[in-house]
Amino acid sequence: MSNEEFRIDIDRVLRTRAARYYKFIPRLAVRWLERLVCQDQLNELLDKIGDKRDVDAADVVLQELNITVDSQGMENIPQQGRFIFASNHPLGGLDGLALISIFGHHYDGNIRFLVNDLLMSVRPLRGIFLPVNKFGRQSRQGVSLIEKEYASDHQMLTFPAGLCSRRQPDGSIADLRWHKFVITSAIQHHRDVVPVYFDGQNSSHFYRMAQWRKRLGIKANLEQALLPGEVFKSRGAHYTVHVGRPISWQKFDTQQAARQAATLRDIVYHLQP
Repeated sequence: MSNEEFRIDIDRVLRTRAARYYKFIPRLAVRWLERLVCQDQLNELLDKIGDKRDVDAADVVLQELNITVDSQGMENIPQQGRFIFASNHPLGGLDGLALISIFGHHYDGNIRFLVNDLLMSVRPLRGIFLPVNKFGRQSRQGVSLIEKEYASDHQMLTFPAGLCSRRQPDGSIADLRWHKFVITSAIQHHRDVVPVYFDGQNSSHFYRMAQWRKRLGIKANLEQALLPGEVFKSRGAHYTVHVGRPISWQKFDTQQAARQAATLRDIVYHLQP
């Protein structure tokens, strides 16, 4: 397979995902969007990845950006068991790669990560990614794939908030509401849940953009386009991941799933030192 097939191409994405409106989009707007999402820099990273895949590919990105991560509490994870690792989502990119590296090495690559289906364009990580359609209805095939993986022996990683953290009214940086799917999946597939706290945050510019977008009443997640830039701003950063004790799936109740997802979110933030 050629390297061209692994490249980020905003123009191609717009042609395929916004075909009805593509002819009305000015070329200058496309070029601006390519710069905003750091298309050239992302493609340089993909070139560095080369033929590496999955955990090895994540390691290459972290090494190229001189990102270091250390994990605390790994001794809390039993040697045997099928788990859902539920983490806060502070960064929107590097946090996922760091978790892939940490748990991918711990489990010899035997992991799957529930992600936005847009990330399936990052082909070197396709072997790990499990796509979720966040902008429409999940296909029957997509639902079947998720069910199959949760029923497998793979260890599952997830950001139950879906979106990355935002600035809260009290000024803190924290996730939005956690979705109950993490609870219902644990019950259905008899998986204990391991709470994970990732210590990090994006730049102030990202949070200001999110606040202004909300104040203007714009529903579209415009700040998401800034996330690739946040990756490169984090060059040379160090992060710490805190792993808590597993919570038995038997403690969960389908009828209380939404409330228990909120409680699980609180448990994760209590891991913060």
